[in-house]
Amino acid sequence: MLYLWIFLMIAGFVLLVKGADWLVEGASGIAGKLRVSPLVIGLTVVAFGTSAPELAVSVTAAIKHSTDIAVGNVVGSNLSNILLILGVSALIHELPVKKNSLVLDFPCLLLSSALFVALGAMGNAVEWWDGLVLLLVFSGYLALLFLLTRRESRLSPAPAAVEPAPELRGRAAKWAALLQKSWFLIGLTLLGLAMVVGGGTLLVDGAQYIAESFGVSERVIGLTIVAIGTSLPELVTSVVAAAKGETDIAVGNVIGSNIFNIFLVAGVSSLVYPLAFTEHNLIDALVALAAALLLFVLVLTGGNKVRRAGGAVLLACFVGYYVYLFLA
Repeated sequence: MLYLWIFLMIAGFVLLVKGADWLVEGASGIAGKLRVSPLVIGLTVVAFGTSAPELAVSVTAAIKHSTDIAVGNVVGSNLSNILLILGVSALIHELPVKKNSLVLDFPCLLLSSALFVALGAMGNAVEWWDGLVLLLVFSGYLALLFLLTRRESRLSPAPAAVEPAPELRGRAAKWAALLQKSWFLIGLTLLGLAMVVGGGTLLVDGAQYIAESFGVSERVIGLTIVAIGTSLPELVTSVVAAAKGETDIAVGNVIGSNIFNIFLVAGVSSLVYPLAFTEHNLIDALVALAAALLLFVLVLTGGNKVRRAGGAVLLACFVGYYVYLFLA
């Protein structure tokens, strides 16, 4: 029975990753056919799609009242994104940080991390009204991001020829061009959504069973297997990009993903069921806040870069914290 659940968890990971991929492709294709601007698509469809695995897992866990998995997934994903993904990527190639990220994204990441800690600590849970606060701040962040990006696009010189956005040059755009049928893109979107939901359900059920079988807490399972598993696509993508020297948006993407995880994933999950905040959850959330602060300090002291030495520090912190998890 244990091997069956391990297999189902792996299947859940595959469904989550591939489903999110198809969800983004289908939705981007539909938006393109409706003449929605690439800017709006990038800020909404693509950004949402990259957080779809975490959202599916945490919401499913909240529905099943497994709040340790829901909180652990959010916090663990953020820790993995900063300490593991950026740590490994920086060891391969130094990661430059754009000025816009320092002005907007980093402060917002620190705000979201601190707000999550404060809301959870005040009532020993992130309640539905706390979730509304998170979603409200998230809406403000998106609006500000949209306005700044739109202003930049107006100030930048117009290209000689209009190129489709990168997210529209993928397989969804290729299939759309070949088939010219909206029903295909709609079907792709719905299939991707179903795969994400189904994969999240399998993953949470498998995590619960394995936690019970080995006597490991759901908190640890959420922080490790579930969180790292949902971050694997970003890890592979970032490492490959770093190896190719394509590091312009690596840090920005990770920070954006972390902001989405707290505001969107935790916000929506708390609307489904209150996310209990135990003493251990509070420690984990504080560590995630400390990781964000550490990254900010490394960038500022590294000349707006995450240098190789900084990557080594991040990776050492990742190993140290997860060793602590299993020894505590």
